[in-house]
Amino acid sequence: MLQISRMLTKLFQRARLEKPGQVDPRAAEFTLSLLIAMYDRSGTGFVKIRSAAAALIALSGDTLLAKYRAFFQFYAVPDGKVALITCSALRSLLTDLNQIPAIVGESCTLSCVETATHDCFHGVLTSTIVEEKFLSWLRSEPAVLLWLPTCYRLSATEMVSHRARCR
Repeated sequence: MLQISRMLTKLFQRARLEKPGQVDPRAAEFTLSLLIAMYDRSGTGFVKIRSAAAALIALSGDTLLAKYRAFFQFYAVPDGKVALITCSALRSLLTDLNQIPAIVGESCTLSCVETATHDCFHGVLTSTIVEEKFLSWLRSEPAVLLWLPTCYRLSATEMVSHRARCR
């Protein structure tokens, strides 16, 4: 937990320097509390770095494609010159990401994760997939992760301003 706390402190210190006045001084503390609530429900005092990273990537302001690529990098395994994602790694990623909507009572069942994993590997003859197949599947907006592009679109529209005036 200490390692994640230090990482968050550094992350938000950099963010405060880049965007003065826009980052709450307690952002690291609040984010750590959120991560603990999502990934340490039994109170063990342990949160996997990879799970925390997945949540931070998902909740970041980056583009969907950048988020998807980062997920692949964190969960893929190297295989010679290329990285591949396994069924079990995809299952772990989906389980980790589904803790985000679960924290607000919008959880998905384990069968949702299994169905999504099966869908992603449908027609694949091996137990691993390359990044392009992974990205293609995510771009199809699987139901298990529909909240992610929806949240992204909502946050993107917050920055839109119109010159039209309402009456």
